[in-house]
Amino acid sequence: MKLLLAAVNAKYIHSNLAVYSMKAYCRAFADHIELAEYTINQQEDEILKDLYRKKPEILCFSCYIWNISFIKELIRNVKKILPDTVIWAGGPEVSYDAEQFLEEMPEVFGVMCGEGEETFRELTQYYVNLERNTEKGTELEKIDGIVFRKGKEIQKTAPRAILDMDTLVFPYQDMELFHHRIIYYESSRGCPFSCSYCLSSIDKKLRFRSTKLVKQELQFFLDNQVPQVKFVDRTFNCKKEHALEIWRYIQEHDNQVTNFHFEIAADLLTEEEIALIHTMRPGLIQLEIGVQSTNEDTIREIRRKTSFGKISQKVRQVQAGKNVHQHLDLIAGLPLEGYDSFRKSFDDVYGLRPQQLQLGFLKVLKGSYMYEKREEYGCVYKQREPYEVLSTNWLSYGEICRLKGIEDMVEVYYNSGQFTRTIEALEKEFSDAFAMYEALADFYEKKGYFGISHTRIRRYEILLEFLEEQGKEDLAYFRERMVFDLYARENLKTRPVWAGEQKLYKEQIQNFYRKEAEEPRLLRQYGGYQPRQLEKMTHLEVFTYDVLSQKREKGQYPVLFDYKERSPLTHDARVCAVEFEQRKEDV
Repeated sequence: MKLLLAAVNAKYIHSNLAVYSMKAYCRAFADHIELAEYTINQQEDEILKDLYRKKPEILCFSCYIWNISFIKELIRNVKKILPDTVIWAGGPEVSYDAEQFLEEMPEVFGVMCGEGEETFRELTQYYVNLERNTEKGTELEKIDGIVFRKGKEIQKTAPRAILDMDTLVFPYQDMELFHHRIIYYESSRGCPFSCSYCLSSIDKKLRFRSTKLVKQELQFFLDNQVPQVKFVDRTFNCKKEHALEIWRYIQEHDNQVTNFHFEIAADLLTEEEIALIHTMRPGLIQLEIGVQSTNEDTIREIRRKTSFGKISQKVRQVQAGKNVHQHLDLIAGLPLEGYDSFRKSFDDVYGLRPQQLQLGFLKVLKGSYMYEKREEYGCVYKQREPYEVLSTNWLSYGEICRLKGIEDMVEVYYNSGQFTRTIEALEKEFSDAFAMYEALADFYEKKGYFGISHTRIRRYEILLEFLEEQGKEDLAYFRERMVFDLYARENLKTRPVWAGEQKLYKEQIQNFYRKEAEEPRLLRQYGGYQPRQLEKMTHLEVFTYDVLSQKREKGQYPVLFDYKERSPLTHDARVCAVEFEQRKEDV
């Protein structure tokens, strides 16, 4: 008997924790279970051929918002080439309307609802016993947490009791399978909050894996020097003692390589937790914080119990340590929030200067409280996943389109981290940050620049076009900011045509590198290299504005870019001011 757990991920770098966890949990049946991971970017024929070669008797698909349509089409065709294969589905996209899903998909025999580990174990035992003609095998009707076909009827069993998190089996053994892929890990399940747009609000059964086990498993990642581990806990710090103990362990056992990502509620952070976070290596952890809106009426309507004042206070306290990447989220399309209200939410959160600001759009998920209220809120949304909102009583489709354009501009010019100093200067030319991104989006729309894959240099050129059309004075100042941003990220082989010439400073630059080779002061980690080698490995730019201090004062301002030392938060090269010796003709 061969059972195949199949996952279709959004990208190759992702991995599917669910199927690995189910396989690990069913270790008694390891000889009967295989895994197969694909991506939605693969050709369907390629996946079909692989499934046909594997020829499983039982095929189980893991269904999510990003893959459900792809999987439905795949299932229809799998059934044509493997007519005898019994197909099961599981995951959030089928758990909440299993009967409807089976009516729509006659090719599917059954659905596993909710947590899958124990349900899948009992199903595996059922099929293995069936193959062996074992009399004592469990009947399908006695397996909790499934909906399946019995003749022409659809039968539903009792809900599955929640699992003790300590009974779960650690799913990672051979890390070679996860080379260049993101590792997902969970130390808790469930959520203490009731946000109306989220499926986690349905299951209030919050529980934790013992920290003793968590520490052992995190040490496995540390020993294997995994680049990043993403905790999928819905609100990692909802239990202070649990969070503190894990963070303390990570801090004490830091291998100087692994980064840990946590989704947290910033307003729950305590002084003790923040003090501990401040002691961590820069880049050891990163925090994702869902703000969603700063409109108090909206926050109440979506059943969140939070205060933006408290969130901003905690975010700034974490920022004071200058060692943690913070990712803040907003959701457009929430009830009681129109365009102007969202503008204020945007400016409020943008003012905190997180490393990333994500503009998301409301998704009306089946099973959520938002879905129940969709008619009252006037939610018009896409019928296919990701069920994204098109308009509400407070936000028109035209306004959604404008916000989509602003989202693109934020991704390109803010979240990329490639235009930091340029954007900081440009913001001062507008009434607020939202107005700047709005104007940029309008410019892209007018010029037909959306939907084109622009190079990094082209993005700068477009920004210059925008500045020229805006009639901004002192374009030379903005060009120098752009040059700074460019060299902060990359030692360019080809200098952009709009960047100022450096030939005038050639002798002074060469003298600087000669002295550094003889007696290193700023480039001590480059010992043994010749001046020409130092010049190739680093970059020295002479600005005519004090860009490093972010002032519009004119003069001569040499800045060294050192690519051996980069910020773990921004990936920018280390930069420092350089003092040239006075030339004889200047004396």
